[in-house]
Order: sequence, then structure tokens, then C-alpha cells
Amino acid sequence: MIYFLQGFTMGLAYVAPIGLQNLFVINTALTQPKPRVYITALIVIFFDITLALACFFGIGAIMEASRWLELGVLLIGSIIVIWIGIGLLRAKGSLDTGTDVNIPILKVITTACVVTWFNPQALIDGSMMLGAFKAALPAGEDLHFILGVSSASLAWFLGIATIISLVSTKITDRALRIINVICGIVIIFYGVKLGMNFVQILMDTI
Repeated sequence: MIYFLQGFTMGLAYVAPIGLQNLFVINTALTQPKPRVYITALIVIFFDITLALACFFGIGAIMEASRWLELGVLLIGSIIVIWIGIGLLRAKGSLDTGTDVNIPILKVITTACVVTWFNPQALIDGSMMLGAFKAALPAGEDLHFILGVSSASLAWFLGIATIISLVSTKITDRALRIINVICGIVIIFYGVKLGMNFVQILMDTI
């Protein structure tokens, strides 16, 4: 259960910062009826989870074949994770309600796919972050961790779709800023943890 919760908190901190996926769901929740809002959220969740699975099991399987590659990913992953956290602390949350969300479902699907799978930064960050965590997990706990990450995606997107639909008039840039700060702190914490795992494995290797 502890690794499921670790995956859930890590996944929540990673998915929650306001980006293209979140803005699209938020803007849909602000302007569309609830059935359309939840369909959009589920489409985004599908692509987000499939990307997480690919990043987690793909790079993780490669790293298991080489201890030095594992060390390299842990070190680089730690730096990237901390840098992402610092970036969130410095970022200013902004709600852009000008995004066009009144589009056919097919376009919603293709847009969600492109934003998620064809975003080089998302692929790099996801591979380094989730791949690094897979390298640091005890044997047999990877499934619990990635289930936690996937559950975080499900809970976050359905949660914001529901909450914003109910309290859309009260959502402000300040609220988005608070979300970024909280997530930045959590991500920095996990980045430091990855760095400690790197030092421990390096000492054991030497």
C-alpha cells in the first residue's frame, strides 16, 4: 500500500500543474454541459495513463539491463525532477478561457493525443521521472506504484472536471498559483529522494 500511495502522490503532483491538458479540461468544464465535460476528461485520462505506462515500463526495462545506465537515469532524473519543481514554484498560474473547446469528439481525441504523445518535453520528463522511480523501487512493487500513478490521473482529471463545473465562477488565477506551489514542493521532495537513491546505489556499486 505504501508504494501505491507513493505512486499516487507522485502522479498527482506531476499531473496537477496547469498545462495544456489541464487547461483544456478546465475550459471544457467552464463552457460545456457535464456529459461533454466527462467525455473529454476520460479521453485525456486515457492518453495520460498510456503515456505514463510507456514511460514507466519502457525506460525501466532498459535500465534493468545496466547498473550504470540505472545510475545515470537516477542522477539525471533527480536533477530534472527538482528543476521541474523549482519551475512550478516560480511559475504564475493563469486561466486562459479563450481556448476553443466547442469542437467534435474526434477532434477532442486527436488534440488530446497530440498534446500528450507528441510533446517531446512530456516524453522526456515522463521517461526520466517515472523511469527513475522504477529503478528505485523494490522488486515486485512496480505494479503498485504505477497503479497509484494511474489512479492519480483518473482522480485528478475527473476531480477538476467535477469541481470546476460546480464552482466555475470562483476559480481564480490565485487558486491555480496555489496548486502549482503545492505540487512544486512535492516534486522537489521526490527529486531529492531520487538523488539519495542514486548516492546509495553508487556506494553499493563501488
